[in-house]
Amino acid sequence: MITTSELKKGITIELEGQLYRILDYQHIKLGRGTAQVKLRLRDLRGGHTIERTFQAGDKFLRAHLEYRSVQYLYGEGDLHYFMDKESFEQIALDAAKLEDALHYMTEGMSLDLAFYKDEPIGVELPTSVELRVIETGPGFKGDTATAGNKPAKLETGITIQVPLFINSGDTVRVDTRTGEYLERVS
Repeated sequence: MITTSELKKGITIELEGQLYRILDYQHIKLGRGTAQVKLRLRDLRGGHTIERTFQAGDKFLRAHLEYRSVQYLYGEGDLHYFMDKESFEQIALDAAKLEDALHYMTEGMSLDLAFYKDEPIGVELPTSVELRVIETGPGFKGDTATAGNKPAKLETGITIQVPLFINSGDTVRVDTRTGEYLERVS
């Protein structure tokens, strides 16, 4: 059991028989009353998001997740297939369970698959990934006072802001937590 003071973004808890990942956490103290904790939660099985308010000091059952090293094979429609690196078993996950991870996954990529009681519920991405720029405009500096940015479409389909010196065909490192450009790799 964990208390509201131990809650933080990213923790998985069990609430009313459902698995939820904490997306946002706010501690609210109003006047004379007791403090409250406002949570924004994502149902890991259903995919929907809810907001709930609890009293400070409430206790929650922390879900213990097991992680297995897998390799992303391919996506077909709404299903995405992974191979367990130890047993070579193929595991299929639907797009709703993968959430924003789809923007950063490329075929052959190694990552960790989270399981709860032998049920796959999502993936853990590395903190940064290397993706190829497939489309970006020319970099005209013009009269910008600071370093300029321009949009660039990456091989997975996501569009991020990159510096003006990045060209189509370059490989860039992207932070998977924020979706921001980190550096040019080649």
